[in-house]
Amino acid sequence: MTADLETLHSWRAEGWRGLRVGVLGAAVVGFAAADTLVELGCEVLVVGERATEERTTLLDVIGARLELGDAAAQRDALAAFAPDLLVVSPGFHPDVPALAWAAEAGVPVLGDVELAWRLRDKTGTPAEWITITGTNGKTTTTQLTTAMLREGGLRARACGNIGSPVLDAIREPDGWDVLVVELSSYQLHWMSEVSPAASVVLNIADDHLDWHGSAEAYRAAKGRVYERTRVACVYNVEDPVTEQLVRDADVVEGCRAIGFTRGVPRVSEVGIVEEVLVDRAFLDERRTSALELTTLHALDEAGLSAPHVVADVLAASALARAVGVEPRAIRDALAAFRLDAHRIQPVAEVDGVRWIDDSKATNPHAAAASLGAFDRVVWVAGGLTKGVDVAPLVEAVAAADRLRGAVVIGRDTAAFTEALARHAPGVPVAVVPDVDTDRVMPLAVEAARSLAGPGDVVLLAPAAASMDQFTDYADRGDRFAAAVRALPQGGAARTE
Repeated sequence: MTADLETLHSWRAEGWRGLRVGVLGAAVVGFAAADTLVELGCEVLVVGERATEERTTLLDVIGARLELGDAAAQRDALAAFAPDLLVVSPGFHPDVPALAWAAEAGVPVLGDVELAWRLRDKTGTPAEWITITGTNGKTTTTQLTTAMLREGGLRARACGNIGSPVLDAIREPDGWDVLVVELSSYQLHWMSEVSPAASVVLNIADDHLDWHGSAEAYRAAKGRVYERTRVACVYNVEDPVTEQLVRDADVVEGCRAIGFTRGVPRVSEVGIVEEVLVDRAFLDERRTSALELTTLHALDEAGLSAPHVVADVLAASALARAVGVEPRAIRDALAAFRLDAHRIQPVAEVDGVRWIDDSKATNPHAAAASLGAFDRVVWVAGGLTKGVDVAPLVEAVAAADRLRGAVVIGRDTAAFTEALARHAPGVPVAVVPDVDTDRVMPLAVEAARSLAGPGDVVLLAPAAASMDQFTDYADRGDRFAAAVRALPQGGAARTE
């Protein structure tokens, strides 16, 4: 038999007990799903390519079965198990053998976020949800929003793509007032019933085209965040695609479209007037008045003054205001907030050259925002391009006359060197050969130092993913920072 999803809309639904559920993926999200389902009384089989020794042991302890193997073996294990329902971890493409089998067999499939939405009443009154996506800025905006809510007296929890599965958050014993859920396009692909209080698409640029197949499919996945929103769909006035996604969304009657802009806001927008961030959306007198949230000077003191970060601040402010957070709480939260590591993070200043780690700029859109924050840049770039063309980024940066040099690392070196030769022929370029991971950043930093002079910024903003040479973007950034700090210092130096 297959699960009747219409009966499975509560933690207390009788239909969960005894249900046979397959879980595709044995990493963090897969384990959270298995743990949740076992607690519900389901019979659970987890399939995946690999699992850590600790996770293997824990799955055995909680009473879930684990079958590891390649894609075909995962399909065969699920077919033999004959699940009533399949829960999929983010990142599995719909045409992988296990999911193709489920479609052919008529087995319903839920993503982890959709499953969490159905079970959100475990601890009593369900928390409100705020959902956040975009090509870039998701994590920063999620953290900013959470900080604002907490400063406003709400028990708020950041979860989802930010690192802690939503399924763990909805099961925490004391519950929450608000869950701030960061969502990737992979997670959004599987969502069908989530109905948040407020939602946002921060920006849209080509990314993950190798997974989605086209820019249109990627945009459509992002736009799903707006579906069924109840209070406010927040969009980026400077990115018309996000506004169109709001127009296309099927929302709850009474939901408002709220814009954020680094310019002067119109009615129903948050923005900036004479270096003051203001709200013209969530007040009755919005046609004639505005509420002060903070100032650009205060953001600069908090290290939040880069243009793309200011945009994130405005988006987070709109989301917080949508659930009733007062302007004073927003101001105080921003004064205390600090950006994560690897997000335009100062590393050191050596001989008049500033070294900045923005390893989290894993696509051209993020790198463009980072490069735009500095006037004279030696750019450290490269990695896995994920099917995205980097030439428009290089052309734009070259036209702005910001580049003093470039150092290219990673597997997809040719994509960068060819674009630089075409669009920035006068810019010196150094290429780090394909060497052991331990040697990549020392060589890159030494090459960058030879290209940089006093007043320049050496910026690690790779515009590409990191998994060709590093564990993840954090590993890449950490190795960059370590190599910078190992440089011989000819004069006065300051480490951040």
